[in-house]
Amino acid sequence: MAKAKSIFVCQNCGAQRARWEGRCTDCGAWNSFVEEPLVKETKTTDRQRGWSTAGASPGMSAGVSGSAEGRVIRLDESLKSVQMDRIFTGFHELDRVLGGGLVEGSFILLGGDPGIGKSTLLLQMAGGLARQGVSVLYVSGEESVNQSGLRAQRLGVRSGNVHMASESNLESIRALAQELKPKVLVVDSIQTVFLPEVQSAPGSVSQVRECAAQLMGLAKGSGICVLLIGHVTNEGNIAGPKVLEHMVDTVLSFEGDMSHQFRLLRALKNRFGATHELGVFQMDTKGLAEVSNPSELFLEERGQTLIGSTVFASMEGTRPLLCEVQALTNYSSMPNPRRTSIGFDANRVHMLTAVLSKHAGMKLSQSDVYINVVGGLRLVEPAADLAIAAALISTETGYEVGAKTCFFGEVGLTGEIRAVNFADVRLREAEKLGFTTFVVPASNRKHLNELDEKMKCKIKWVRDVGQLLQLIDPSPRKHRASSRPAEA
Repeated sequence: MAKAKSIFVCQNCGAQRARWEGRCTDCGAWNSFVEEPLVKETKTTDRQRGWSTAGASPGMSAGVSGSAEGRVIRLDESLKSVQMDRIFTGFHELDRVLGGGLVEGSFILLGGDPGIGKSTLLLQMAGGLARQGVSVLYVSGEESVNQSGLRAQRLGVRSGNVHMASESNLESIRALAQELKPKVLVVDSIQTVFLPEVQSAPGSVSQVRECAAQLMGLAKGSGICVLLIGHVTNEGNIAGPKVLEHMVDTVLSFEGDMSHQFRLLRALKNRFGATHELGVFQMDTKGLAEVSNPSELFLEERGQTLIGSTVFASMEGTRPLLCEVQALTNYSSMPNPRRTSIGFDANRVHMLTAVLSKHAGMKLSQSDVYINVVGGLRLVEPAADLAIAAALISTETGYEVGAKTCFFGEVGLTGEIRAVNFADVRLREAEKLGFTTFVVPASNRKHLNELDEKMKCKIKWVRDVGQLLQLIDPSPRKHRASSRPAEA
């Protein structure tokens, strides 16, 4: 009897090898190769993949791309505009991140840490859709029907427009979708779904790729909006091959610290709206609740002692958001002091401490430095440099920053403060919340000509970290006070 052939597939990037390797040379992952049976590929018809020619434009083929029937157009022709019908989910925060609601026939992937609330979010979304008369099929491969149903009822979802099922076989899921004909299909999760003809375990690269391809065909062919829940790796990336993220129309990331009540929904990819949009939710006993004004909520627990505390006006997609940044320095006798950062890139913390030591005369080389972004937020834009630098100066010199002062700006290696985008939007949001002083890069002055004179009087322009230091600590001392204890 002939021995069955097999290949080794990287579970991180999908690379294939004839023999096992300890480290994938494509993505650099260690111990990621798993042996899978080699299945001879067959030509998959449009009907097997779920594609349908119904609704296709005249002259266009709904089959495999590259066919002879494909239509070629010229850009100087007048093209017919296609109106995308949106389905509102009942969650304004979710609709914002999606770009205005669900699009018929869209293919969406939602990823997040275990227990963060992915299933809760989509169950509550199903309840909001059901109240509008939209039929939803929720298929769980991880829980029984009773478990999922009881959870949905605890969240207040009791509509007959929501159908619950417990199934992992993709063929059975497609049969249920063709029988019930829902508008929205939720699959929880893609790592538990399998195809019988693929000879590998559920969650493997081959299974995830083939199941996602057939679900994409179901979405595009029948107009059903398909939402997938995906697991994440230890690094926070969505588990499975990268081709999964390329297939879908939208990639959503559900983030948050388990010790905090806030949950952040981000759009990492969106073909129907802006990317990096942010939706804020709050976890309570009744599930997830929307946060309509997250800036006010993030700042309501700000302490009375504001030494080492500043407020940063960030931009999350098209939404301005104010958050608190805290810094702490403490003398260290160790040869290599610690640099710890939560919610901000540690490499930029190293850079900022070096810039302040070089261009502001601050003695940070013998101090531990701790940075914390309050509320579980994660800041990625360099505009947060100025707020963090101001917090470091405040905690090192012992001077308190005004409670109604807001910062934003990028710090360069030569100590200069660089301009940032959307300065007017940041200022309007801060003023709306009662802030009276704004520390802004001087390079942004030419971009803020349309602001009224009343707001311009509240702005303090800074060109370098030296001016920032004089603004916080006006004393004429040449060498600033250090956190090192005085010698006896």
